[in-house]
Amino acid sequence: MPEPRALRSGEPLGSQEAVACPKRPTLRTLHNLPLAAPSSLSPIPATSDMLRHVTPQGASPTTSGRIRTGQRRRRTVAALFCAVLMVAGTGGGAGHAEPIDDRRAEAERRSSAADRRAEELRASIEGLSVQLGQAVLDLQATQSRLPAAQAELEAARATLEAAQREAIIVANRLQDATEQRSSLTATIAADRADADELRAAMGAMAREAYRGAPGVSALDVMLDAEDASDFLDNARLVDAALRSQARVLDDLRRVEATNRNSEARLGAVTDRVAELKQEAEAKVATADEARRVAQAREDEIVRLIADQTARQNTITALKAQAEAEQAEIDAQRAAIERELAAIIAEQRAAREAAEAAARAAAEAAGQKPPPVEAPSGSVSGAVFGNPTSINPMYVTSEYGMRLHPILGYVRLHAGIDLRTGCNTPLYAPRDATVLWSQWRNGFGNQVMLDYGTVEGNSLMSSSNHLTRSVVSAGQGVAKGQLIGYSGNTGLSGACHLHFEVYVNGSTVNPRPLLGR
Repeated sequence: MPEPRALRSGEPLGSQEAVACPKRPTLRTLHNLPLAAPSSLSPIPATSDMLRHVTPQGASPTTSGRIRTGQRRRRTVAALFCAVLMVAGTGGGAGHAEPIDDRRAEAERRSSAADRRAEELRASIEGLSVQLGQAVLDLQATQSRLPAAQAELEAARATLEAAQREAIIVANRLQDATEQRSSLTATIAADRADADELRAAMGAMAREAYRGAPGVSALDVMLDAEDASDFLDNARLVDAALRSQARVLDDLRRVEATNRNSEARLGAVTDRVAELKQEAEAKVATADEARRVAQAREDEIVRLIADQTARQNTITALKAQAEAEQAEIDAQRAAIERELAAIIAEQRAAREAAEAAARAAAEAAGQKPPPVEAPSGSVSGAVFGNPTSINPMYVTSEYGMRLHPILGYVRLHAGIDLRTGCNTPLYAPRDATVLWSQWRNGFGNQVMLDYGTVEGNSLMSSSNHLTRSVVSAGQGVAKGQLIGYSGNTGLSGACHLHFEVYVNGSTVNPRPLLGR
C-alpha cells in the first residue's frame, strides 16, 4: 500500500498520486521493559521557514512561472507531509486502529489498578527498613506511572500530527492566495499599460482634430475628392477611421472596467493573504506547542525507564540487607513466642494448681468440685474494642500469607495493620495486664497485653512500632485506657499500628475479634 501524500489545493480525495516517503519508524511498546530511550522528535519548522516555502522569491507572474511555483509548492508540501508521517511514529496505520482515547482510558485503568496494588505493596513492606521500603515504593510508583505516560505520549504525538497537518493545509491556502495576488498584480499592470497606450492614441487624435490638421477632418477629406470614385474611396476611409476611434474608445472603457474589477479582487485577495499569514503563524505556534508537549512526555518516559533501572539496581544491591532484616524479625518472633509459651505454661501450672486445691477442698468438705472450663482452642466474637483513636478503624493490610517484595518468597503477615498518623493515641482494647513495654528488634516499641483466659484459652495482643508507650510491665489497664502513641519504629515503612493477637501463644487473625 503506497504512503499517502498531501492533497493539492482543490484536489478531491482519492485523486492524488503516490509520493514515495521513507518508511515510518514504529514506537516499541513500553510494556516490555527495559527499553532503549525513544529517539527525539523532529523539530517543527519555524513560522518564517513555513512562510518562506509558500512565498517563493522572484516568482514570475506568467502562467509558466505560476506552474513552476505550484510544482515547487507541491513538492514542498509532499516533503513536509512525509516528515509529518515520520514524526508521528505512533499515529495512523493498521497497527494503530484502536482510538487514542481508548488506549488512554485503558492506560488510566491500568494506572488505577496499579494504585490499588501500591496500597497492597505498602502493606507488604511491613517488616522492611525505611530504606528498603522506600526503594520498593519508589519502584512501584515508577511502574505505575509508565503506562499513563505512554498513553500521554501517544496522545501528544497524535495532537502533533494533527497540528502539523493543519499547518500544511493553511500553508497550501496561503500559497494559492499569494499566487493569485501575484497574477492579479501582473494583470493589472499589463492592463494599465494598455490603457495608457489607448489614452495616448485618443489624445493624439483629439489634438490633431483640435489643430485642424489637413486630412483629419471628414469634411476636408470629402471636399478633396476629384471625382465620384475618389469621393467614395475617401468616404470609406473616413468611416474606417471613425470605427477605429470608436473601437479604441470601447477598448479603453473595457480595459478600465476590467482593471477596476481586478483591483477590487486584488484588495480582497490581499486581505485574504494577510488573514492566512496570521492563521499560518497560529497553526505553526500550535504545532510548536504540541511538539513541546510530546517531547516532554517522551523525556518523562526516558527518565522513568532510567529511574526504574536505577531502583531495580538499588533493590538488588540491598537484597543482602533484606535477608538480614528478615532473619532478625524471624528470630525476634521466635523469641517472643518462646517467652509467651513460658508465661502461658506458668499460668497454666498456677491455674491447674489452684484447680487441684479447689477440688481437694471441695472433696474434704464433701462438696462437688467446681467445674473446669475446657480450652476450645479458639476465641470468637468481638472481644476487643478499637485499639486506635481512628473511628471507624481502617485496615490497610490483612492477616495472612504474602510475597516478600524483595526476597520473592511467601511469608506470614502475623497481624493486621491499622491506619494511623504518627503519634496517634492507642488504647487497650480490653481489660488487661501489661506483660511488657519494651523495644523488640523488628517490632520497635512493643506493648504486650495479657487478657487472661477467654473461653478457656490464653488471650494476648501486641501493639507494635509505637513512638512511645505510657504503661509498664505488671500494670493493670482498663478497656479504652491510653497505652501509647503510634509510630514508625523498628522495621516499618510508615507510621501505623501493627496489631497482633495470640491465642494460646500462636497468632490468629485479629479482624474477627475487633469490635468498635
